[in-house]
Amino acid sequence: MLEVPDYLAPWMARQRWFAGKGRTPQLLEIGGFSLGYDESVRVRVRLVLDRASNPLLYQVPLTERRTPLQGGEAALVATENDADGPLYIYDGPRDPAFASALLGMVLQGGEALAEDGSGPAAFGHRDLAEPDGIRFPQVRSSKVLSGEQSNTSIVYEMTDADGSPAMPIICKLFRALHDGENPDVVLTGALGAAGSAVVPRTVGYVTGRWRDTAALGGVATGHLAFAQEFLPGVQDAWKVALAAVEVGEDFAERAYALGEATAEMHETLAGALPTRVTTPFDIATVVTAMRTRFELAASEVPALGVYRERLNTVYARAQASPWPPLQRIHGDFHLGQVLSVPDRGWVVLDFEGEPLRDMRERSAPDCPLRDLAGMLRSFDYVAGSYALAHPGQSAAEWASAARNAFIDGYIARSGRDLREHRALLDAFEIDKAVYEALYEVRNRPNWLSIPSAAVDRLVTRSSQRAS
Repeated sequence: MLEVPDYLAPWMARQRWFAGKGRTPQLLEIGGFSLGYDESVRVRVRLVLDRASNPLLYQVPLTERRTPLQGGEAALVATENDADGPLYIYDGPRDPAFASALLGMVLQGGEALAEDGSGPAAFGHRDLAEPDGIRFPQVRSSKVLSGEQSNTSIVYEMTDADGSPAMPIICKLFRALHDGENPDVVLTGALGAAGSAVVPRTVGYVTGRWRDTAALGGVATGHLAFAQEFLPGVQDAWKVALAAVEVGEDFAERAYALGEATAEMHETLAGALPTRVTTPFDIATVVTAMRTRFELAASEVPALGVYRERLNTVYARAQASPWPPLQRIHGDFHLGQVLSVPDRGWVVLDFEGEPLRDMRERSAPDCPLRDLAGMLRSFDYVAGSYALAHPGQSAAEWASAARNAFIDGYIARSGRDLREHRALLDAFEIDKAVYEALYEVRNRPNWLSIPSAAVDRLVTRSSQRAS
């Protein structure tokens, strides 16, 4: 294990993907590998452990150049001097040398050697078939997608062997690494392999291995990057819904179709990956987590305390209700995770699951009603954000129609009578609203009214159903 260069900690602390906001990282390099070196540029990946609090492993690709990268000022991490003169260090994803090397590793199924000489440390895996006799597309240009929080995605313009445009590709570089499979790779791949068009086509992925005393045999393995079809010029469902509510446009038909797509997603995942009967222990674990989350939220949002007694009844009813089998689900399902693609319909992205949950927890079978609750809350957030932007106006009826249509579409496609699980769906939706209240009071206090009003409405409605 090695201490990292002095420039790395302050630079990492400023990055959006760094989880330890407000503190200085305490870094230790536990591994790394090289993706190429020539006279003009060295391409390498550092695996860096932050030990400051709740140790977390980061993937930090860097390039080192003897001459400045043209147009790379914003990507510059540091400049150092050695016996050979100045050395310019850049954030790898923003340097074409790293971007091309990473995708090349995926497309060619290549390996990268550990810098300590211990053997291969990263492995490319290609899923997209190459037609006989046709050379795989080449990179024309690359750019980093803006706006991401926890990962870094590189978008590639591609060309065929004859120079004509090919299918564009997006490669997500996982910044925080975990021992085990990443759900985004596993679930998207399973849906694609089953022939579902509800996700982009999978191109391939990169896995790596590194030292970890907590892992079996002292070596951890996990996903480093994931490449798939990029769908340019399309909007996510959040923006589409916001545009609709702004002009008073009915969204019910599109919400119904989204319900159908969600049911297809769940049905395909249940057929492709293991499912199991929900046990009393499973139920008790989930309901206990709901109660714990409420108490945490109520400690920071005291106004929620008035719902404690009625919520205890809601949770008790959920625990006594019939539960569907557990299966793999999206896990963080909302309108921002869905694209509206012309002539294709709704396409679902980002199957990593809720960011604050442990990776192993996100990879376990879960209740599909959790996804439904997340999307129902997302419709409510569209109406709530509209009301905040237009004081005195309400989009509650718009949201109600969209929510009902979404559920109707799900029922029609799945054949599952959700009335049987109404008490359980209520509990999941309230739990999501409680989580939102905690998030908003910590990050956007002006938005707290949206989940707070939802908790009041949902608890009241659930109580009326029970009476």
